[in-house]
Amino acid sequence: MIITWFFRVKYPALASLFCLTLFSHVYGLSSDFEQPIEIEADFAELDDEKGVTVYIGKVIVVQGSIVMTGDRLTARFTSERELEDAVLEGRLATFKQTPDLGGLDIEGEAEIVEMHAFENIFYLTGKAKVTQGKRLTQGHRISYDTERSLATVRASKGNGRGGKLDPGEGGRVRIIIPPKESVKPSLLEKD
Repeated sequence: MIITWFFRVKYPALASLFCLTLFSHVYGLSSDFEQPIEIEADFAELDDEKGVTVYIGKVIVVQGSIVMTGDRLTARFTSERELEDAVLEGRLATFKQTPDLGGLDIEGEAEIVEMHAFENIFYLTGKAKVTQGKRLTQGHRISYDTERSLATVRASKGNGRGGKLDPGEGGRVRIIIPPKESVKPSLLEKD
């Protein structure tokens, strides 16, 4: 079931607000937010009275280079039909976006991806991981405040097993910052 009409006709502000707030930090293609949003799922339910829309079953959200997948997407709206929050859940909910300037794709995953519009914050919780090429940020919970450009990565309170800490299972935070690739001079170049 493709639900593009939902964003264009019923809640046009949801499209730009959800994706802009959730992914503005990754410097994705500037044209992404000018593209239509398509949502596919096995089931969709819109409850105007409660201001809640739920998509269930192999949920896929696409807008330009942005692709998000999960098992369930729940969006809540105020009485003025402004997006309040959105939650994407899955065995691992995922997102992928191509940045401007020809950089490597940014990919992320977590059991739960939450976006809170009025607080300008989103959370990746449970086996949270964000990668771009060889760069890695991993922990139990990653939060990003889009207004202050502040990222926080947390490990859960649990310990790793057998002295070995696993960031995805409650161990420590893991961040990999690869060295800057240097350009080696060609043997054919003259001084």
